[in-house]
Amino acid sequence: MKILGIDPGLRVCGYAVIEKKLLDVKLLEAGVFRINADNTLAARLSQIAADIQTVLEKYRPDMVAVEQLYAHYKHPRTAILMGHARGVILQKSDEAEADVKEYAATRIKKSLTGNGRATKNQMQRAIQSVLSLAEPPEPADVADAIAIALCCANER
Repeated sequence: MKILGIDPGLRVCGYAVIEKKLLDVKLLEAGVFRINADNTLAARLSQIAADIQTVLEKYRPDMVAVEQLYAHYKHPRTAILMGHARGVILQKSDEAEADVKEYAATRIKKSLTGNGRATKNQMQRAIQSVLSLAEPPEPADVADAIAIALCCANER
């Protein structure tokens, strides 16, 4: 089973593709899409759609895992804008006929570390251990995408 984990963003969008076979999990590819912040919102969403479609076509994942939207009452505009990016990602994933799963940030953290309030550093170390990586994954957007994909894999 191939799983695409996505950490949505309007400036940097992290992604990771893993393959799970029984008890073995392998990282196939991970990276970020850097979106031109000077572009209009519509142009940025188009770029996200094209970038996600490229990964979907290359790997044909069975599942796409995305972090649920978190809205902080002090920053409602951020949540609304992020909802646009998530919408494009969900639409492209559905178009590619991949099952879409959404996970809360605390659930993702608990899945990997046992602690729903784990720090970024703890998450990166857990990912490094699970995937036997030489170094913790960087940047944080990549680590988040890997964590999302691993959370999905843990539940399968």
